[in-house]
Amino acid sequence: MKLTFFDRLSAGMIAFVLGLILVVIAIVIWWATTRPPRQTFLVPMEMVEIAGGAEDGAPDETLKVESPEDPAENPSPNEEVLDEQELTEVVDNVVELADQATQQAQQVNAVSTDASGTPGSADGTGRRGLGNGPGTGGIPNEQRWFIRYSDEASISEYAKQLDYFGIEMGALLPSGQLVLLSGMSGTPRKVTKSSGKGETRLYMTWQAGNRKAADAELFKRAGVDVSDAILFHFYPKKTEQLLLQTEYEYAKRNAKEIRRTYFVVTRKGSGYNFVVTRQTYLR
Repeated sequence: MKLTFFDRLSAGMIAFVLGLILVVIAIVIWWATTRPPRQTFLVPMEMVEIAGGAEDGAPDETLKVESPEDPAENPSPNEEVLDEQELTEVVDNVVELADQATQQAQQVNAVSTDASGTPGSADGTGRRGLGNGPGTGGIPNEQRWFIRYSDEASISEYAKQLDYFGIEMGALLPSGQLVLLSGMSGTPRKVTKSSGKGETRLYMTWQAGNRKAADAELFKRAGVDVSDAILFHFYPKKTEQLLLQTEYEYAKRNAKEIRRTYFVVTRKGSGYNFVVTRQTYLR
């Protein structure tokens, strides 16, 4: 027996096909290990300014930016359902009482139509009024969102979180000047304005939590005394869009139906992310 030309040709073709298969497998493995991480696609959401009032709103209501609740205080799923049911009952009671008060006022006006006394006057605040209005209802973003930052993280970690989301800190001094601070995790960039006029970004203020002291410390490192100042967080449009999308994805509810959305900041890979812990609703 001896090798023929056909035997050599067949062996060569088999070796070539096997080698090609191995090359393809190697290319697939290289692509799988070196491809960039998948980018999260955010569905564009329109941010609409709501006119008019809400029946269960509260005048002069401000937004909270807090540190996270203790694990023992976090409600269980059953407690969340109970909390929402109780809230609905309270809202219904408030609406019913408001209707009764309106009817009584109309009856009084029908009996006595003659005005007496001296006319009064007052300057309005320009904010959305409490009660029934011509608008479509709902609560603005800055009054609906509650964001919590971890108390356990160091100030350096906290500064990285703010920089990651493009959040700029602001301090309104007693003199009326507005000091803006950005790039807190590196070399801070400080900008001083004569006032906050013309500022259109979403902003939040502190009402509770220990992270307010961290803001004061970051300002102190930049050479700004904020002991008597009002502190703000200014959110860029991109981050506001991310919060809107995260809020919607939690329960697929329209923003007009949501009374409160509670966020926490968590680590995600080499960055951070907003996570909704619970929501309460208007209806």
